[in-house]
Amino acid sequence: MQTVKMVVTGPFSAGKTQFIQSVSEIDVVATERKISKADEKAIKNATTVAMDFGRITVDDDLVLYLFGTPGQKRFDFMWEILAEGMLGFIVMVDSTRPETFREARTILETFRAYAPTPYVVAANKQDMPDAWDVDDMRVALRLGQNTKLLPCVATDKESVKQVLLELLYSILEEMER
Repeated sequence: MQTVKMVVTGPFSAGKTQFIQSVSEIDVVATERKISKADEKAIKNATTVAMDFGRITVDDDLVLYLFGTPGQKRFDFMWEILAEGMLGFIVMVDSTRPETFREARTILETFRAYAPTPYVVAANKQDMPDAWDVDDMRVALRLGQNTKLLPCVATDKESVKQVLLELLYSILEEMER
């Protein structure tokens, strides 16, 4: 049995926890805590403080371990710890919140510095009417054409599976080199 560690990262409230919950075959181990009203302009009422952990069995020979990072800057000390041993990572970006795009780019560069592993960028909340077009997001995030920028809806299991498969294909391709 082969296991693949993937990290799901991105800015606060990008959809990392929901992404993992949508596909995990086990109850997600989540370290969420209530947010005070002064925190993050109360976009949501809880935040991940250490990590989220989920698991998905692809087939008899392959299991994916999904580790979600905290999105708040004050918990970024966990990023390097969670990145250790990862074979690839996903940067979640909320397509409806362009004010987070610069932070998403910084997180992407940080994780690339931790390990030269394959990665994809997931443009989450593509089902929302005010979501940015994926091509416009590519420009705003300064992503090259070779970077996989995938439309995503973190609440939709099939959408999440597509993102995971794209990353898995990139990881397998890298392993064959």
